[in-house]
Amino acid sequence: MGRLTIYGFFKAVTGNHQHTNINGTQVVNYSQKQTEPKNLSRYGGRNTVTLLTGDGVGPELMSHVQEVFRHAGAPIDFEEVEINSSKEDPETMRGALLSVQRNGVAIKGNIETKFDDPSFKSMNVELRTELNLFASVVWCRSIPAVKTRHNNIDLILIRENTEGEYTNLEHENVPGVVESLKIITAEKSTKIAKYAFDFAKRHGRKKVTAIHKANIMKLGDGLFLESCRKVACLYPDIEFNDMIIDNASMQMVSRPQQFDVLVMPNLYGNILSNIAAGLVGGPGVVPGMNLGEDYAVFELGTRNSGRSLKGKNIANPSGMLLAACDMLDYLGQYEHATLIRDSVMDVLCEKKIHTPDLGGQATTLEVVQAIIDDIKPKARSWSGNVAQNLYSAKP
Repeated sequence: MGRLTIYGFFKAVTGNHQHTNINGTQVVNYSQKQTEPKNLSRYGGRNTVTLLTGDGVGPELMSHVQEVFRHAGAPIDFEEVEINSSKEDPETMRGALLSVQRNGVAIKGNIETKFDDPSFKSMNVELRTELNLFASVVWCRSIPAVKTRHNNIDLILIRENTEGEYTNLEHENVPGVVESLKIITAEKSTKIAKYAFDFAKRHGRKKVTAIHKANIMKLGDGLFLESCRKVACLYPDIEFNDMIIDNASMQMVSRPQQFDVLVMPNLYGNILSNIAAGLVGGPGVVPGMNLGEDYAVFELGTRNSGRSLKGKNIANPSGMLLAACDMLDYLGQYEHATLIRDSVMDVLCEKKIHTPDLGGQATTLEVVQAIIDDIKPKARSWSGNVAQNLYSAKP
């Protein structure tokens, strides 16, 4: 099985938009046929994408993405927007949103959320909700040459991205008593369930597991679970089961091979995505994406800014580069995505050049340079073949 099949999975995520009505809730059906994503900024065969710098190692990783793209000849122009936790003014967020809306696609570093400041709202959450990026997709697979406790892991975590505990509806009724509202709706639960089953069908997956806490939150999580069950009836060829979040967390670390596709509300998805990423090598090797019907934002699979690694030249660039490859797939630049993805995996698996998080001694720059060195001859050969084919095609 080629590396594009193993590590690249975005070719069919967008598709013809058909609608299904489930108990009064209209949901989008993403068919298998690939279509042009909406709202893309493309001129002369080149795409402009928004680059959101983020905190911690975000700016460093973004610079490496740009350098690798340059050597690979990827037809991408970046519109850089400096956004981080120190820029709390509304104008910064407004500028970031306008840029993504203008370009349709973004790649971003994680933005820290100050948990000790009650007035500070998560800028990551605001981006996802304002752009209606309703689905977070994180695909965790074992990587050859990366030693981990478990092998043969291959699971996809699909997380509802816009409601649940992340609606920021909190208030203090009286001193010492805080009320925090968790919002679950049939519309969004059905939508994410439908997305998960469509995703499973497109990629030949056999099972979807809904994660919940309906034994305690009988109305909220009960509604989510019931929505998933109704959607499951439309896919008789895909096995469906459900699991309580605490048991799922234990099963994830003890026997992760049992999972295939998991669908879950916001908070549970955040927890399990981090656990799963840890099982296959950590936050430095797992890409992630936030998807909506109009926009897409690509980033690391875990929401870790890497603040402690900033400026130390030891952060693993692999996960962000793989996220950038998924972005290229989304844009239809499959050849460049394959070129870069293969070189990342060759450096990780064949050359075994690893940063300290994977037990190696290499610096960030050494890994990036090894990837560039691997890309250069492939890019020259590929460009030559393209030119030869164009020349041969002339009458």
